[in-house]
Amino acid sequence: METLMEDEEYNWKEVKLPILIPKVGTEEPELERETGGRRRGRDILIAIDHGPNSKHAFDWAVAHFCRLADTLHLVHAVSSLQNHIVYDTTQVLIEKLAVEAFQVAMVKTVGRVVEGDAGKIICKEADRLKPAAVVMGTRGRSLFKRVVLANIVSTTASQHLL
Repeated sequence: METLMEDEEYNWKEVKLPILIPKVGTEEPELERETGGRRRGRDILIAIDHGPNSKHAFDWAVAHFCRLADTLHLVHAVSSLQNHIVYDTTQVLIEKLAVEAFQVAMVKTVGRVVEGDAGKIICKEADRLKPAAVVMGTRGRSLFKRVVLANIVSTTASQHLL
């Protein structure tokens, strides 16, 4: 595992959301935001990509975790921000998810496309935002595959110990 230097910069772009979606900004919010003590609106970081597991995690968070006055921070890691096709496709995805989040849970959404390794980016964004929760999919492994792979790894490890 390589160490990520604290002062290391990373590139990112905010995603411009459609006019119909409320934007998080400097205007006075209708409901109180988190300020210590008893908190109402929370920041929730959701790592997204174009896969079905990411969509499932997003759907779960919006349906079961989000509440009014929360702000969703959708983060997508890409290898290069210079690839306009990937950026445009991701912008469309984030816009679609923002509309869905507003329709289902009436939450505000901020989208960000960040250049770099997904794991490092998610950790860096979580450190920057200090969210109440970080939600992400399972990287494409079904429950069956995870159980089978875990059993194979533990069986192989115990055979080596004998």
